[in-house]
Amino acid sequence: MKKSIKTLLILVALALATFLAGLVWLVSRPDEPNPADAESVSGISPGTSFEVHVERPRMDRFLGGILPTKLENKLMGGELRFDHTSRGAKIGAVAPNHLELIAEGWDLLIETDDEGRITAATRLVFPMELAEVKRSLRCRPAERPTGYLRTTRRAGSSEKDDWLDGSFLIELANCENAQTGKIIDTEAGGDPGQAWPSSPLTLSGSFRGLPTVRP
Repeated sequence: MKKSIKTLLILVALALATFLAGLVWLVSRPDEPNPADAESVSGISPGTSFEVHVERPRMDRFLGGILPTKLENKLMGGELRFDHTSRGAKIGAVAPNHLELIAEGWDLLIETDDEGRITAATRLVFPMELAEVKRSLRCRPAERPTGYLRTTRRAGSSEKDDWLDGSFLIELANCENAQTGKIIDTEAGGDPGQAWPSSPLTLSGSFRGLPTVRP
């Protein structure tokens, strides 16, 4: 009996080790490039790049968000992000207090006031599946926005050729259906009268070498 238990424990340990090794490989494996991506960057100058990420509230994620975000995205798919290589990627108006980034299905506007605070004009339109239905969401900060937009002029910039690097981190507390303008609640499978998300989404990103184009 003891020998059987020992053998079983060894088998369980080997299976667990194999499973963990598989997870490590899955997380560390680089993403395969999409051939279509090469077609989408023709309008963006070399040396210019950006990336935008949206992270859902922990309790809205798979297994309550106990898995690392990268692993969860690999296992479940549906990573909420776009960058300068995404299909339809474009750069809109850019200034120290204003940022517009666009891709197919995505439309980001960040604006700050004279004191550097995020304004009510800030919003993100993006595609997301809720309650097994593909939706286009429009999300904005809370009435008192939380977050920042930081920009710096790249060395060598001039009044004629002004280039900005920077980053941003903003909480998006209020979301609506971009087509209907209705608040996301019961239609997304939530409790009656309970607006979604129950906790803010986290919008983050960075950019390098964006040409200044005043709004």
